[in-house]
Amino acid sequence: MMSTLLSIADIRKSYGALEVLKGVTLDVAEGETFAIIGPNGAGKTTLFRVMTGEAPCNAGTVRYAGRDVTRAPAFERVRLGMGRTFQVARIFPDFTVEENVIVAVEARRSSRGDAAAPRWFQTRPRADVRAEAMEQLERVGLADKAASDARFLSHGDKKRLEFAIALAGRPKILMLDEPTAGMSPADRMATAELIRRLRGESGLTVVMTEHDMDVIFGLANRIFVMNHGEPIACGTLDEIRANPTVQEVYLGKEMYGAEG
Repeated sequence: MMSTLLSIADIRKSYGALEVLKGVTLDVAEGETFAIIGPNGAGKTTLFRVMTGEAPCNAGTVRYAGRDVTRAPAFERVRLGMGRTFQVARIFPDFTVEENVIVAVEARRSSRGDAAAPRWFQTRPRADVRAEAMEQLERVGLADKAASDARFLSHGDKKRLEFAIALAGRPKILMLDEPTAGMSPADRMATAELIRRLRGESGLTVVMTEHDMDVIFGLANRIFVMNHGEPIACGTLDEIRANPTVQEVYLGKEMYGAEG
């Protein structure tokens, strides 16, 4: 039986009088791909921000790798092995593609005690740092663009660069918030294949939100469905497809909520 890597219990989050998360509980097993879906306003993004430490919860607990991280900030969760991508890729646009990943490699090494690693902006990066950065770029198919300024990448390539940055932290779990948002159908397919390949190569645990149900159905082992800040179903693909409440939500009945 797979062990639980990420667990949240009775998570509640409010903004003033508006309750966005209303007692959400879920467990993610090591090695699985766990998808969180729901209509706009369901609270998916807020839940992601709580799980990754970007926003504090008002009540409940977050446990990662057996440790209570409820009050741990985002950078501490990254140090513990939590990688993260965003709906809009967060990269350094004025750096080259390679420099973006070098920064991530050096940040990880520094946080884990490699004080000898120089900062690239103070001196040339060590050969092993550059080699590791290039290895990550190879994994996501951007090695040929290593010397390019990141600002000139296409939308899809910026998302791939963000994957490389996250992977440079050597995460145990990869948190993907709308990884195919704004992509063309071809880029969506390529990104889904990249996630599948990275998962297979590294045994990564993946937690993702996503609106493209073809992507979800092609990747997820289990699906967690939210509406109005509450869970309404959790199960395998077949179980979710057969769930009448989920069918009602996705048949277009008007939904009200606070945040997607």
